[in-house]
Amino acid sequence: MPQRHALFRYIAGALTARVGDEMSGPAVLLLGAAATGSVATGAALLAGLTATAALGGPLVGAALDRTARPGRLLAAALVGYAAGLAAVALALGCVPLPLVVGTALVIGLLGPALSGGWTAQLPRVVPPEGLARASALDAMTFGGASLLGPGAAGLAAVLLGAPGAVAGAVALIALAVPVAWALPGRSTAAARTPLAADLRAGARAVLGNAPLRWVTAATVVSIAGSGMFVVCLPGLGDRFLGGQAHGALLLSLMAVCSLAANLVLTRAVPSLSPDTMVLVCVLVQAVGMGAASLAGSAVALVAAAALVGAAEGPQLTALFRVRHREAPERLRAQVFTTGASLKISAFALGAAAAGPLAEHSLTVCLAVAALLQIGAATALARR
Repeated sequence: MPQRHALFRYIAGALTARVGDEMSGPAVLLLGAAATGSVATGAALLAGLTATAALGGPLVGAALDRTARPGRLLAAALVGYAAGLAAVALALGCVPLPLVVGTALVIGLLGPALSGGWTAQLPRVVPPEGLARASALDAMTFGGASLLGPGAAGLAAVLLGAPGAVAGAVALIALAVPVAWALPGRSTAAARTPLAADLRAGARAVLGNAPLRWVTAATVVSIAGSGMFVVCLPGLGDRFLGGQAHGALLLSLMAVCSLAANLVLTRAVPSLSPDTMVLVCVLVQAVGMGAASLAGSAVALVAAAALVGAAEGPQLTALFRVRHREAPERLRAQVFTTGASLKISAFALGAAAAGPLAEHSLTVCLAVAALLQIGAATALARR
């Protein structure tokens, strides 16, 4: 029973923080447009929140690995992220925009703490025999956050204005702070080694371990394809569903399918190894994105998006299981936050590349997204 309560608190804290994180992106987009009248301002702020993730991931992870109470450091990171968002909201329109964007860049360094930083603590919350089910529940918080966060940001902006949407994100992240603070500490003291040595060891842990190397490379390539797919959804909605906004609703459908698939996994963990599960999910995403490129009707498009979403949740669960299995205990947080930061950056790159390509041809853009999934699957199959 105590373990069940500990897992419940962990899931509640992770979900709250991640919903706040998912709110923060749309909220700063809306805030930038409302404060300056320019969508470009919001886009610059959003880019600032994500651009430094690749740099922050290893640093945040190494810091978590080096402390005996990583939960308390995680709590401090959440406070810093929430305070930074509040500072951006207060400063916009009062100080020069480059300084505000610079603040967003600093906040972005802490972003991986809300994803990989939480997940790295899971083995201290549940026993080894419960880790597979707990990983599925943990992955569900990402799907739940992607479903709830943007909608909550939009609703808060309608009722309270764009600053209210940012305030909502800040409040949710702040609510998770006590949960992070109470997370279990280490059973043994962390080694006192130079930070640079820890960073090199973390890189070797990801690149030198074959299962970690291949699953990291494959999921990074896969999420770049996902970024391209997401950019295409408004255009597909305009073509088949009667408007770009309807295409954006497909994101909610994908999140529901992701949650449903992971809910099944919490009831019956498949006999496939997590490495094989990642491969299967990447192939399913390739089929879904390829089907979307060939879709000739709204029904076909909805079915393709549902297929892509249903594969995303189990892929993330399987990825977590591989990382938990392969990551050395003293480098666990760094492995998770480095992987998270790489995926954030890959998604952004995929979305950026998809912009001009989707304007030229949605079909070509979707075909390239599917080819990226096939490339990821090929790498895994030949590992």
